[in-house]
Amino acid sequence: MCGIVGYIGCRDAFPILIKGLYHLEYRGYDSAGVALANGGEMNIYKTKGRVSELEAFCKNRDVSGTAGIAHTRWATHGEPNNINAHPHYSESKNIALIHNGIIENYVVIKDRLIQNGCHFQSDTDTEVLAQLIEYIKELNNIDLCAAVQLALGQVIGAYAIAVMEKGRPDRLIAARKSSPLALGVGEDEFFIASDASPIIEYTNKVIYLEDEEIAVVYRHEAPKIVTIGNIEKTREIIQLEISLSQLEKGGYPHFMLKEIFDQPRTLRDCMRGRIDADCKQVVLSGIRDHKERFCNAKRIIILACGTSWHAGLIGEYLLEEFCRIPVEVEYSSEFRYRNPVMYPDDVVIAISQSGETADTLAAIDLARRAGAFVYGICNVVGSSIARNTHSGSYTHVGPEIGVASTKAFTAQLMTLAMMSLCIAREKKTISEERFLRLLEELNRIPDKVERILRADESIKNLAGIFTYAHNFIYLGRGYNYPIAMEGALKLKEISYIHAEGYPAAEMKHGPIALIDSEMPVVAIATDNEMYEKVISNIQEVKARNGRIIAIVSENDAAMKDIADYVIEIPATEDCFDPLLTVIPLQLLSYHIAVTKRRDVDRPRNLAKSVTVE
Repeated sequence: MCGIVGYIGCRDAFPILIKGLYHLEYRGYDSAGVALANGGEMNIYKTKGRVSELEAFCKNRDVSGTAGIAHTRWATHGEPNNINAHPHYSESKNIALIHNGIIENYVVIKDRLIQNGCHFQSDTDTEVLAQLIEYIKELNNIDLCAAVQLALGQVIGAYAIAVMEKGRPDRLIAARKSSPLALGVGEDEFFIASDASPIIEYTNKVIYLEDEEIAVVYRHEAPKIVTIGNIEKTREIIQLEISLSQLEKGGYPHFMLKEIFDQPRTLRDCMRGRIDADCKQVVLSGIRDHKERFCNAKRIIILACGTSWHAGLIGEYLLEEFCRIPVEVEYSSEFRYRNPVMYPDDVVIAISQSGETADTLAAIDLARRAGAFVYGICNVVGSSIARNTHSGSYTHVGPEIGVASTKAFTAQLMTLAMMSLCIAREKKTISEERFLRLLEELNRIPDKVERILRADESIKNLAGIFTYAHNFIYLGRGYNYPIAMEGALKLKEISYIHAEGYPAAEMKHGPIALIDSEMPVVAIATDNEMYEKVISNIQEVKARNGRIIAIVSENDAAMKDIADYVIEIPATEDCFDPLLTVIPLQLLSYHIAVTKRRDVDRPRNLAKSVTVE
């Protein structure tokens, strides 16, 4: 959720920290702040609003110093304002701290500190942690690192923190539990960040901290990594594969549009090295190395949140059709708080773009403790889900900056399709002829996505007609039902128009009461075995004066006589329809939001990675 960045080295810290905060804006935030150490002084500046407002606020202030920490806050405890913005001081103002996460027992700790004479300025749980560290440090007359260890041993919840001490510009301290934190390793300089995006401009060498680990970072020494229990750890330095150009818009007005247009390339990247040149073989090493677990699975449980949950629903259709294994798709946030029945021969597939989704990580832990085999699908190398699953597949789409997921979603679908074909062939639940036909068609999908993207201008013109709407309904059947929900979610996320996705046949069970001439209905009606039934459902809407936008297969003359507006896409196999039908829905949502002058890349109240409950 929040964004953390820190620097210690020989350069001026402020420009590096501000640039880092700009790179972290996509995570979602409502205030920003920075703390800078220079000799025996430490200055904190923070404001409600954007990073640009913080930069302007600091313009005529002392921003000198070669060490500092900075933060973008997404409010959890306390309203978004200047006081609740991070960094937070301790009582004496000798310690500054930034924090991503939630301290669940902060009220108990705060009451205890108040009884011992502490005074609080903010409503946040984060200030409680800053005060607790100083209280422990002074009470026990110990070093800052030892005080951090003892303080973190008392808190319950999730955290990624960076801590500075006045008069110690040669040292930063960072720690994490259930919230991501990376340490960038340069030449006599180090970087701390919530993810690699603020780091990659300066170094491609990164250390990912594990839960309950603390990094003590000095200017000219190798970082020291210890646990809360003071056990020293050695961590591998990972070489990042992303580049700075992937974090830039490349001439597009928004990251979201760039990422929509990236999809032909990212789908090819997702397939590269997995489908051979002759389209005779699909190999996912995570499946190959554990094929017995998949072939012998009595049940597959898919865990995900948000857009990834929609991908999981399509995965259910794919796995059941081709592999003949029962599949359940669960919201991670609900699964973790049930008492689910699980068995050692269950396979759990956890899907997350960031690999840091808090609810999915907690659900993974629950599944592992039940003895299930856990397979991760995520995009970020070295992420928590990648490290906490038995095996998995990366989607290889590069950084996704826009909050509303586009290219990560289609790569998840591509990965699930390849998984399903791979397992089905191992289980012999698919004929060789059908396997080869499907693999060849899957290989053609990126070219077909390119053809759909050529309709961008006409979809843009269509979007301008519907900016008046306050509600939308999206309809689909079979493989396209989850896409109806995904299309509705995209519209809600970035345009703030209320939208719902339904199975088309469910219209008559309630939602049809909403239909009138002011209600746009997006119907996915491609040429598949459900086509005639969807036509009937659309006729029910037309009979009640609903306005129909239809997503259809090319050369569908019949639908042009029924629908008010038609968007054509290339024909494909029914099971791969979602990879194509979602593209015009992404473009439609984007252009409606732009026409309504919404902040497309950073929609209100949303964060890219939900790393807290």
